[in-house]
Amino acid sequence: MPDPTTSAFEAATGRDLETDSGKPRYLAYQRELIRPHCGRTVLEVGAGLGEFASEFTGFERYVVTDVDSGAVQKLKQRFADRPEVEVQQYDIDGGTRLAQPVETLVAINVLEHIEDDIGALRRLSESLTPRGNIVLFVPGYQQLYGEFDRKVGHFRRYTPTTVAATAREAGLVVETSRPVNFLGAFAWWAAVRRGGTTAPNPRLVSIYDRFVVPVTRAIEKVVPVPFGQSVLCVARKPG
Repeated sequence: MPDPTTSAFEAATGRDLETDSGKPRYLAYQRELIRPHCGRTVLEVGAGLGEFASEFTGFERYVVTDVDSGAVQKLKQRFADRPEVEVQQYDIDGGTRLAQPVETLVAINVLEHIEDDIGALRRLSESLTPRGNIVLFVPGYQQLYGEFDRKVGHFRRYTPTTVAATAREAGLVVETSRPVNFLGAFAWWAAVRRGGTTAPNPRLVSIYDRFVVPVTRAIEKVVPVPFGQSVLCVARKPG
């Protein structure tokens, strides 16, 4: 039987379309890219149902958050057996900030949902210690923007240059900004821009995760890629 709380969350947010469930290799690659930029304490905003956090371990303190109360309840259940994990409701637009700042803030596929992205980064940095990192993982390249993006509420897609400029406008020091998931960009273009897809096909997602992600991962370990489905940006809070 489907979980009614999960179903209500997905219906309310549309994030059933953006979920990384069923993409274990892709999630592992995301963790591999993000982990080197993390300190001992981490805040993840927009954690959804905790797919990324579920195997992101080894921290002194890991705060997982979401704006949706239904997601927060599911997160509390999911991470009840991990003592280092705190679960909180966190509203970027409402100016929520942590009482005890962290060394790293992770936002995966969050910033593109916020119209005032510069203001959002300024507010997010209030939950960071001085010289702490904000790690952004955002959809890449406006040329890939399609009906799927509109359906899930994306205001924009980014290039390394535009997300870096946004971070600098918010008063942050950009450490790196680069495209990732090179082969995924071609798959996205074919499915969303050319094919007009508005919802993921589970069978194709599984094939992509099994065969395309390992190749992408191998390529990007040795070759800087010119573009990708996503952009990874790491920016530091001055201090």
